[in-house]
Amino acid sequence: MAAMKSRLELEQENRQIQDELAEIRQQLVDKETTLEQRNAFIEQLKEALILARNARFAAATESLRSLQRELFNEAESVDAESSTDDDVNGEVNSIEVPSHQRRRGGRKPLPAELPRIEVVHELKNDERRCTEHDVDLKEIGEKVSEQLDIIPMQIQVIRHIRKQYACPCCEGHLRTAPKPKQPIEKSWASAGLLAYIATSKYADGLPLYRLSGILNRFDIDLDRTVLANWMIRMGQLVQPLINRIEEQLLSSPVIHMDETPVQVLKEPGKSAESHSYMWVRCAGPPNQRVILFDYDPSRSGSVPTRLLAGYQGALMVDGYEGYSALCQQSGITRLGCWVHARRKFVETVKAQGKGKKNTKAEYAIKLIGKLYAVERHLEDQRAGYDEEVFVAYRHNYRLEHAQPILAKLKKWLDETRPTVAPKTALGKALYYLDHQWPRLVRYLDDGQYPIDNNPVENAIRPFAIGRKAWMFSTSIQGAKASANLYSLIETAKANGLEPYAYLKTVFSKLPNITGYDDVDNLLPQNCK
Repeated sequence: MAAMKSRLELEQENRQIQDELAEIRQQLVDKETTLEQRNAFIEQLKEALILARNARFAAATESLRSLQRELFNEAESVDAESSTDDDVNGEVNSIEVPSHQRRRGGRKPLPAELPRIEVVHELKNDERRCTEHDVDLKEIGEKVSEQLDIIPMQIQVIRHIRKQYACPCCEGHLRTAPKPKQPIEKSWASAGLLAYIATSKYADGLPLYRLSGILNRFDIDLDRTVLANWMIRMGQLVQPLINRIEEQLLSSPVIHMDETPVQVLKEPGKSAESHSYMWVRCAGPPNQRVILFDYDPSRSGSVPTRLLAGYQGALMVDGYEGYSALCQQSGITRLGCWVHARRKFVETVKAQGKGKKNTKAEYAIKLIGKLYAVERHLEDQRAGYDEEVFVAYRHNYRLEHAQPILAKLKKWLDETRPTVAPKTALGKALYYLDHQWPRLVRYLDDGQYPIDNNPVENAIRPFAIGRKAWMFSTSIQGAKASANLYSLIETAKANGLEPYAYLKTVFSKLPNITGYDDVDNLLPQNCK
């Protein structure tokens, strides 16, 4: 019996030991898991810190020097795919850079249309004598060199002299010559002055208080409040042009759209520090684009619903989900932006810090670069085609050359994403690419569809630069006027017009228009 108890006790002790060992193993596993989670969290913090430092101190560029060799040669490698299974695992094959002929430097000649002032330099009389033969020198030619000269602001006063006429018999039949309507009646401001102020602020990013200071140097006392009121009046004056531009934009097959913050100090129901938004729409082929800025206090999905009411085409936007309801309800084709997809992988590479590589992210950037090589080739061919023929050609060329690249990228995405922690920079880039994929590949469906949202981002850039200088709008009226003037200036620039000359023409002629034809003649694409 004693022996039996001893055996039972041993078995019980053995089970206790096994249970304790299992518990210890589980604790070790839990500790390892916790340690892995901590290490992953530390890596996420490192990535966030590097990205924050880059955002604050580094140059705002999306180019990666480590990839320049591959990217420069993308156009040559589009038709000859030579990747292997090693590429899927993140190994990026090196590509040789083809030789090229460097163009010699040199100054461009000064524009021939600029006025010339000739300054003739001659020898003194006593220097025009040949000392060897004691005869006068004969003029045989001249050497000409040119300098560019700028005269600071020329300010002048335009005097409107209206002749008066009376009947010599009764002296009671009095007539006065009429004066054309002015942009602002009974004001000092001429069309030229108003165009100068608008161009300086909205095209060159010069705040009104600095403009006031510049004018004060010429003894012209114009307070910035006066200048601001003038700009509000000009924003209201150009509204007929803005309406016609919007009609053209909503008839386009594709519209680009984006939004950017703006601060309005005196806005009902909102603090002065809160953000409102400039919504920007862009449409049309290169050199004939129309660009519209619209102020709204909200960033909600109701804004694009209002701005695109009745539209039935395609919409190119970023990943913001505020556009989803509009596209679903209105049947609008939503296109995804490859620049935004690429940007996520660029941030991943930057997050690794100096001296480190992320071959998976670099591989994605390389494949996206090949998609853009297809687009560059197409743009190089554009001039030789009628627009309608080019659209069909681009559609077929993309299917032949871009579709295989997309298939390779999708295969790599499906194989790579399950192996990457979702909260890392690479995990977020992969999630964005996977989530946006149906929208990103829609550009293959039609040759009219663009690959990215760059046109509208380029249109926003002057506004963002100016915002750093003038910082805010005081009132809603000012914000709406700024939206109209930015729209007109950016559309003029997109159509190859010099902003000051165009605005001066518009401000001079718009007060005297008599019908829709007069408005159409002042549109940037018609006003040459």
